[in-house]
Amino acid sequence: MINMNIETVAEACGGKIVCDGAVFADIRSRKIRGVVTDNRKIEKDFVFIPIVGSRVDGHDFIPKALEDGALFTLSEKKLSDPQGPYVLVEKSEQALKDIAAYYRRQLSIPIVGVIGSVGKTGTKEMIASVLSQKYEVCKTEGNFNNEIGLPLTILSIRREHQAAVVEMGISEFGEMHRLGEIARPDIVVMTNIGQCHLAQLKDRDGVFRAKSEIFEHLAEDASVILNTDDDKLAAVKEVPGAKVIGFGTQGQEISADGIKVLGVEGLEAKIHVGAEEWAVAIPLPGRHNIYHALAATAVGLVLDVPMQSIVDGIEHTGSIAGRTHFIKLKDDITIIDDCYNASPASVKAALSLLAEADGTRIAVLGDMGELGEDEKELHRGVGEHLSRLPIDALYTAGPLAKEIAAAVTESESACAVHSYDTRDAMTAALVCEIKPGSFVLVKASHFMEFPKVVETLEENL
Repeated sequence: MINMNIETVAEACGGKIVCDGAVFADIRSRKIRGVVTDNRKIEKDFVFIPIVGSRVDGHDFIPKALEDGALFTLSEKKLSDPQGPYVLVEKSEQALKDIAAYYRRQLSIPIVGVIGSVGKTGTKEMIASVLSQKYEVCKTEGNFNNEIGLPLTILSIRREHQAAVVEMGISEFGEMHRLGEIARPDIVVMTNIGQCHLAQLKDRDGVFRAKSEIFEHLAEDASVILNTDDDKLAAVKEVPGAKVIGFGTQGQEISADGIKVLGVEGLEAKIHVGAEEWAVAIPLPGRHNIYHALAATAVGLVLDVPMQSIVDGIEHTGSIAGRTHFIKLKDDITIIDDCYNASPASVKAALSLLAEADGTRIAVLGDMGELGEDEKELHRGVGEHLSRLPIDALYTAGPLAKEIAAAVTESESACAVHSYDTRDAMTAALVCEIKPGSFVLVKASHFMEFPKVVETLEENL
């Protein structure tokens, strides 16, 4: 971290320093090296922020954090026998946000915020790969895109970083306001407006309104980069105080054509920037990756990355676990691990990718969450989409995923359908049925815990 100590932390969050005078004289001059909410990640001169969760109270780990080298800790309550200095705050989670917002104001590097219903992580990874051709880049790791993860990402920016790319994920109105107040992005990328979190946001118009809250929290002279193949985003012509840049496959200033899908090997395309044309080979499977590449191109151009470097960055983007990640097993079996989360649009895209595989194609699907009153219909829509594809077998787990199975069964599809009440029962049957040369797509919403399916397949195949 840059120029942060116990006094600036207390100032940022309105906290009270509780510390012996002699100790304070020592630590006030020591710079904070990092901030964590997980005491297992403590390093020397890190700060521990104890979060009170539904099952675990981080305050229970304060003594261990101080013992392991924490410079100081935050606490929502007075400690009867403190093992080191602490800052007394009203709420640790709010203090974390306040500290991150304060820190963000000290930074001069460009912050890129990636927002959207589907494709945030893939877009973030490709943007980071492009920017790394010119800059030292800090990026969101794992699923750190919420009201705890985003502040931790901002606080992980160090002196050597020259740009940052952060995911910003929401599920309710007002949440993007809170994230925006922390990140104050110089560049916003919006990937699409889909059918996500409908239990709270009701419909796509609600999703758009919730995500557009970011427009009230942009840095000065910001750029807003939009996928204008999306009808909701295409309607955005102006954002106060910002330059709007559109990308897509329909002749925009930054666009792509000549798209050649190479199945699981990725795709090729021609990217157009004004009158210029650049050939690019995207090493990740799925047509949707062209949008990631176009977004990364737009960000790169805003930040003065040469076009050849942009192409190099796109062509060297790697996959990550849980996000269309290919796992090769023996007997030429391939697991497509895409089980970080799921929405109707992302499941349909994943199924279309599976359909391009050269081998036996097996879809393993679970419930999609937070879809509101139309959840059964939206699951059936996924089944109808699958029924039009050359997919050989479908395995489902969960009460809503039964609607996917039912829609396929009622169609004229030759797909073999196997539906189970529980994930474990489905997995046990699946392990026995996968044959050599199979491609197995695994996808469901996070609460279904489908990474356990992937783990079982890796251990038993």
